[in-house]
Amino acid sequence: MANTQPRLRQKYEDTVRASLNEKFGYKNTMEIPKLDKIVINVGVGEAVSDKKKIDKVLNEIEVIAGQKPVVTRASKSIAGFKLREGMPIGVKVTLRSERMYEFLDRLVTIALPRVRDFRGLNEKSFDGHGNYAMGLKEQIVFPEVDYDKVDTIRGMDIVICTTAKSDDEARELLRSFDMPFGQ
Repeated sequence: MANTQPRLRQKYEDTVRASLNEKFGYKNTMEIPKLDKIVINVGVGEAVSDKKKIDKVLNEIEVIAGQKPVVTRASKSIAGFKLREGMPIGVKVTLRSERMYEFLDRLVTIALPRVRDFRGLNEKSFDGHGNYAMGLKEQIVFPEVDYDKVDTIRGMDIVICTTAKSDDEARELLRSFDMPFGQ
């Protein structure tokens, strides 16, 4: 059987770990930062009036992530938005291990280059604990999404969680995976 590890995981094992260890000088190999999980979240405000919108988004995100997402529900009622507690308002999926590396690979090599007027990702979007959050304005940058079946262009939030202790370590980790940070 051929090499079944995702390309980015192989790269992490072969080169990234060693370069991070060399740059930051960790005393223990378990301190070397690695990817923990990737969370994809889509808010569907229109679902308040039309329940079928959630199903369409569920299918799109399942195709993009390769894993079935869960429906997020309103935690409290807000009369101004005609929202009641327990109503579906979005979908999210958490990717780990193999699927996480596969998704990051597709995000960096296929989806981000297809974004219009792309000038690189914002380097200030780290949270201080080594996690990176970004937003995409349209789901159609992923080739898995059939453009003809899309009813509405929707954005999504993508959070990349790492085990890094600082933003500098996480930035270096993501840079080594060829994340296109802007200048």
